[in-house]
Amino acid sequence: MQMETNEQIIAIKRACRGLMNGPVSASMREKGLTYKVNFGVELPRLRELAATQPHTYALAAALWKENIRECRLLAAMLMPTEAFDAELADLWVEQMQFEEEAECTTAHLFARLPYASVKAFEWVAREERMFRLCGWLLFSALFKNKMTPAPRDARELMDQARSELSAVADRRVAAAAQRAVMHFMSLGPEQEQMGDAMLTACGL
Repeated sequence: MQMETNEQIIAIKRACRGLMNGPVSASMREKGLTYKVNFGVELPRLRELAATQPHTYALAAALWKENIRECRLLAAMLMPTEAFDAELADLWVEQMQFEEEAECTTAHLFARLPYASVKAFEWVAREERMFRLCGWLLFSALFKNKMTPAPRDARELMDQARSELSAVADRRVAAAAQRAVMHFMSLGPEQEQMGDAMLTACGL
């Protein structure tokens, strides 16, 4: 099994090298994405590559351990949700290095987890920047999929958003929180009113 996984990773690296975009890779390095290797493969091409690969825990977990941009992003696309427990979700967020990983992993994996809403509430209340970023990105994804929180949960969410937007400790996280609130407001008149009142109180 280990040999099979290693062979799959070698094949994926070879495929990524064939899809390499030098200018994009150089631009990412200039912006601080300092992986050991960064092929600069665009996300649509990575999604196409992911569609041709086995969606197994062993392969996804091994790819995540690689210090290669494309391997890390593919890991989220290939990880089967039934094999990805809540403890591992926390560990992956702890190990994230860059915002792109948070965005890709949230879109392709976290948003599909059966416990996604639980993690979203947990993460936005954490002190660590990457956890809060993933939490707000996850709320945006859930609201776009029309997940509507119960009234008590909605009030808790608005309290967390008010705290994030009032402090503006991190502009990227604050922007993600504001987008999540906007998606929340699209759920209906009641949510729109709650979100509008919160944003007004924050001077937004």
